[in-house]
Amino acid sequence: MRTGSGSQDEELLEDMLDFTLHGWDVVDALQLERPVLVGHSLGGMIAAEMAALAPATIERLVLVDPFGVWLDEAPIPDLFALLPFEFGDYLFHNPERAAQLLRGATDVAEPEALIEFFVDNARQLGTAGKILFPIPNRRLSKRTYRLVTPTLVVWAEHDRLMPASAYLPRWQSLLPNARAVCIADSGHMLPYEQAERLAGAVLEFLGSGRG
Repeated sequence: MRTGSGSQDEELLEDMLDFTLHGWDVVDALQLERPVLVGHSLGGMIAAEMAALAPATIERLVLVDPFGVWLDEAPIPDLFALLPFEFGDYLFHNPERAAQLLRGATDVAEPEALIEFFVDNARQLGTAGKILFPIPNRRLSKRTYRLVTPTLVVWAEHDRLMPASAYLPRWQSLLPNARAVCIADSGHMLPYEQAERLAGAVLEFLGSGRG
C-alpha cells in the first residue's frame, strides 16, 4: 500500500481505540472546533470510529472507500498475501498511475527500488495489520448508529478491494441519511487517480445546506 513515506512512532498505536483517540488528540492539539473529518481507506475507518466516539463534536464527515465493513458475499482480498506487482491491480484503475506511485513494485528491472518498496510496504502493512489483520472487520457496523453527523460516502467505481456494487449500498443501509457518490475511472486509490473529481464532490457537500 506504499504511496509515499510513512509516519513515525506508529508502533505506539496498538489497536483501533489507540488510533481513534490519537485522532482526537491531534484535533485537540490543533485546537480545532467542530472539524470536518475526511478519511480515505484505512483513514476512513478511523474517521468513522472517531465520529462514532464523539458525533456531536464534528461538523461533517467524509468517508472515501473506507474499510470497516465486511461482507461475506464480497470478501476483501488479503492485502498481506499480495505480491508486489499485484498491488497496482488491486489499488488502481489506471496502470500508468500505479506504475508512477508504486515504483519498485511494478518494475522488476530496478532491484533497489524493489527493495525500497518491500521495506516501506512492510512497515506500513505492519501498522495497518493492527486493525486489518487477519480480516479488516472491527465491528464498526455495530457503532454506525451513532454517526448522526451529516456524512458523504464516496466510492471508486472500479474499487477491486471493496466493489462499489456491494459496499456502497451496505454503507448506505448503515447510514440512511448520508449522501453517496460514485466516481468513475478510479480504483481504491481514488484520491490519487481522480483528485479533482473527489475535491469537487467534497466541496459541493460541504457547501450544501449553507446560506
